[in-house]
Amino acid sequence: MKTISLSEREVREAVSMREAIDAVRRGFVGLAGGEFEMPTRTALRDGQFLVMSAHHRPTESAMVKTLSLNFNRVPAITGTVVWSALDRLDHLIADAGAVTTLRTGAAVGVATDLLAAPDADRLTLIGAGGQATDQVRAVHTVRPLRHLTIVGTTAERAEALAGALRAELDCTEIRTATDPASAVSDAHIVCCATTAATPLFPASALPARVHINAIGSFRPTMRELPDGLLADSTVIIDELDAILEESGEIIHALRTRAIARNDLTELGAALTSASAPAPAPASASVNRGERTVFKSVGVAMQDWAIASLLADKFLN
Repeated sequence: MKTISLSEREVREAVSMREAIDAVRRGFVGLAGGEFEMPTRTALRDGQFLVMSAHHRPTESAMVKTLSLNFNRVPAITGTVVWSALDRLDHLIADAGAVTTLRTGAAVGVATDLLAAPDADRLTLIGAGGQATDQVRAVHTVRPLRHLTIVGTTAERAEALAGALRAELDCTEIRTATDPASAVSDAHIVCCATTAATPLFPASALPARVHINAIGSFRPTMRELPDGLLADSTVIIDELDAILEESGEIIHALRTRAIARNDLTELGAALTSASAPAPAPASASVNRGERTVFKSVGVAMQDWAIASLLADKFLN
């Protein structure tokens, strides 16, 4: 029996964003098909400590992740992901920070590929923290970007991220901003990756056709999107039970009756449905209201998907 431990660098070197997106897409389809036993995660100290687990029935494998979050430290996310299977004696332990940002980006890649216009190439990223880089990488993987605007809490923080990304996105025009409302006005895709407690922009600031990913808020007290946007959009979520317990913007919109539960569609169901939204070109002339939103709080299946890739590579 052996235990393989992987650092952040080793996780990054082993799994490409394309591999992560494909694995997480398969995971969401499997989740919709009942392949997973996945309890809602345990949140302690109002979400500063999280425990997540998932069992994949077809492969008799399981993953348990424990992590701590402190947005005043670097890195903000630390912990471990442990993968095991009934037919193996070996175990794999991986850095939770790398797995978490990679799988969160991958989910955004899956949703963006499904929902964003085929010719979408203008991304506005709001938030320049630990999740930001993988948000950009995931969107760029499925919709190659010509323009990227990074909105940070300070110009210095946004510019630091822009400088780091310019080396990767040499064909992308990158600029920075500090006002979210003006930055989203010409976007084809918007990614929100913040710890905001109030909406980042009014719905009126957005173009008529746009796809929005919101992954920052993961507690009922956090909220990145306004009720008006959710009421005016096709809303796709990662998993209903998790969203109803943890997503501040969805909880708020349900409470104010801006939306109803049947307005929410899980990503796995959308991926497998013949009536899934068919994105029109970003350049099409459309009426206000043709918008899509992907709201994710993150579910353990995503971590299992990345951990399983690592197990296939390292536990031979």
